Amino acid sequence: MSSIDRSQSVGGTRTYEVRTYGCQMNVHDSERLSGLLEDAGYVRAPEGSDGDADVVVFNTCAVRENADNKLYGNLGHLAPKKASRPGMQIAVGGCLAQKDRDTIVKRAPWVDVVFGTHNIGKLPVLLERARVQEEAQVEIAESLEAFPSTLPTRRESAYAAWVSISVGCNNTCTFCIVPALRGKEKDRRPGDILAEIEALVAEGVSEITLLGQNVNAYGSDIGDREAFSKLLRACGKIDGLERVRFTSPHPRDFTDDVIAAMAETPNVMPQLHMPLQSGSDPILKAMRRSYRQERYLGIIEKVRAAIPHAAISTDIIVGFPGETEEDFEQTLHVVREARFAQAFTFQYSKRPGTPAAEMDGQIPKKVVQERYERLVALQEEISWEENKKQVGRTLELMVAEGEGRKDGATHRLSGRAPDSRLVHFTKPEQEVRPGDVVTVEITYAAPHHLLAEGAVLEVRRTRAGDAWEKRNTEKAARPAGVLLGLPKVGVPEPLPAVTGGCAVD
Repeated sequence: MSSIDRSQSVGGTRTYEVRTYGCQMNVHDSERLSGLLEDAGYVRAPEGSDGDADVVVFNTCAVRENADNKLYGNLGHLAPKKASRPGMQIAVGGCLAQKDRDTIVKRAPWVDVVFGTHNIGKLPVLLERARVQEEAQVEIAESLEAFPSTLPTRRESAYAAWVSISVGCNNTCTFCIVPALRGKEKDRRPGDILAEIEALVAEGVSEITLLGQNVNAYGSDIGDREAFSKLLRACGKIDGLERVRFTSPHPRDFTDDVIAAMAETPNVMPQLHMPLQSGSDPILKAMRRSYRQERYLGIIEKVRAAIPHAAISTDIIVGFPGETEEDFEQTLHVVREARFAQAFTFQYSKRPGTPAAEMDGQIPKKVVQERYERLVALQEEISWEENKKQVGRTLELMVAEGEGRKDGATHRLSGRAPDSRLVHFTKPEQEVRPGDVVTVEITYAAPHHLLAEGAVLEVRRTRAGDAWEKRNTEKAARPAGVLLGLPKVGVPEPLPAVTGGCAVD
């Protein structure tokens, strides 16, 4: 089937494809982009279209050094397809678009639309303007025009949802370009957030993840230092909301009232992603991370005292400018003390426009690689040891969709424990749907997953499972998919594995 035939195979309606890179915030933004396009009459292209859609949207990330190369490589791949298909359009949005602006259409003149992080709601209008005027449209807003949660959203999951509580970041970490691209922190009003969550629960969602570039700084923009802990407790009062998670917090803002709210609110899950970045005080100072090793380990100790079974994960950067072997050993020391369930490890990536890019003492690639491998080996060992402690425990899992790549071959299903560990379990005779809850006993541990090889102890059918079943029934009737837009509630104002609010929070 030709490219043109494929686009016409969905009732002659124009099709779209959204390709997402980066953090959970980008993933959620892509749900909005999909919602906007479907609201404008587009339908999602069939799986495996690989650029054969009428509109291809790249939602980009600017955190890693190879982000530019990846984008332009993908754009180059699409150039001949676009040349052979009159009417095909390509749009580039997200953090890299906010950063590079006019550069994109200079390097890839076949791109039709470039839009930024603050004006994703303009995508359908920009596509139409580019079509009518037959020239590229570049529109980059310098500040947030409206909270994007007012936009229609095509959620990827029927049972779990992202909810943004803020956008932007007030920190000035020397390695991070995100604040320059996402802007200063802007908080949503608590009533708007809770109204969105209640609307999602009414649709069948049973798990929500609160999102922010610096999620626990929530309240700084509205003048309430305890706003985040109050929000967690308010989530605990929403009937039908079974699981609440959040990402990514910052150690600077992680206060005792948040720990108490986590421990005392039953539906707030025993999971914490707490970016470390480095265990060395001099490097933390050079990074402008406003905490030191003692403060960080003190938070971990308090969380474990209040929530003994909490699974704690982190982000770590290896090879920051000026990092000595002694500095790196301090990072290894924190890893041994904190005993993270999982760590997202990154080799330092120089980003133009950040202070760190101009610092003396850039570390040779060979040294960075060697340290990185040592860190990964240590964390793998700890992750496996921590997972082995789960063997023999009885856990409730929320059945997940698409998380077990080998489930078909192994006749298993997969789900997430309350602490977010991935568990593969024996498929029961009783029908189990994504969003349903099963109780299992853990029998085996690997570094990155657990197994429950015995019979499932209990199956609990849920409203979330009903929502998943309803969505898939509608998909069978309408193969292109269905828009699950959020009711526009309240006043306008919504991350693994992906990581925190940005990949290096």
